[in-house]
Amino acid sequence: MGVVNFGMYYRYAKHRIEEKDEQKFMCKLKFIEGDMLRDNLKSIVYEVKLEPDKYGGCICKVWSEYETEGDVMYKDEDIEAGKDRALEMYKGIEAYLLANPQAYA
Repeated sequence: MGVVNFGMYYRYAKHRIEEKDEQKFMCKLKFIEGDMLRDNLKSIVYEVKLEPDKYGGCICKVWSEYETEGDVMYKDEDIEAGKDRALEMYKGIEAYLLANPQAYA
């Protein structure tokens, strides 16, 4: 279990790693606590997979699954706003790792 501190929209999130496959460059995280869940979400599961691209870099593919409280329904614009915030989060993580390669070496 880990705790992530953000300097953006969210103050913190508690998550646990549900699955990790180093050969396939894939991991699945379940966010179980934090202000990103708001009042109407029980959890958010992100599956992240890195695939090589033809330029020597990689493509990051992310799938998400939201477990809601009760009969909450999200509108398309809510989903897009969440997607944009998640993308900002991943860009922040990427910037940190590029600036601090010792963090993952």
